[in-house]
Amino acid sequence: MTAVDLVLPCLNEAGALPWVLARVPEGVRAIVVDNGSTDGSAEIARAAGALVVSAPERGFGAAVATGVAAATAAVVAICDADASLDPAELPRLLAILDDGADLVLGRRVPTERSAWPLHARVANAWLSRRIARAGNVRVSDLGPMRVARTDALRALDLRDRRSGYPLEMVLTAAAAGWKIVETDVTYAPRIGRSKVTGTVRGTATAVADMSRILRQARA
Repeated sequence: MTAVDLVLPCLNEAGALPWVLARVPEGVRAIVVDNGSTDGSAEIARAAGALVVSAPERGFGAAVATGVAAATAAVVAICDADASLDPAELPRLLAILDDGADLVLGRRVPTERSAWPLHARVANAWLSRRIARAGNVRVSDLGPMRVARTDALRALDLRDRRSGYPLEMVLTAAAAGWKIVETDVTYAPRIGRSKVTGTVRGTATAVADMSRILRQARA
């Protein structure tokens, strides 16, 4: 399997990190991006053998961009560090990349209803329809597990540092002519407190960020 760097944006994920890091496949290096944790997440990650880098600017996009900048492998993967997604599923996404895709997105399949609350699923469906209109690309989910070639991803020069980063990646990749492929991944209830989709407020913030990206794409 191609050597891969796995970027794990992290804000207070002490409860989830041991399970997540234990599930990282052989040949994949975990890069835990500490986005201001106060619960010892960075120390737990180091003790488990992960590379830990700091992203002082708060935000999902800021954390992922820092991790991508730190990557040295030819392929970079991105995954939440809250145990909602299983890094052990990465080889299947990597095989699709090796088969000719440019960006592989994990399409979330909840293991139980509480894993993906109704408000978050409704928001995701609404955004997917808007993406199809704005970006000429059809995706059914903006899930946080994804893989791409490192140099190509950097060349997209993504600028959003908040919750709009995943959408900006898809729209910019589509505009660049990338082959974007979705595949199912399991989605379980996260460990610890949710920052985004687990709350109505967090989901609303993410939708606002992504709506801003969509308006910019149409401009």
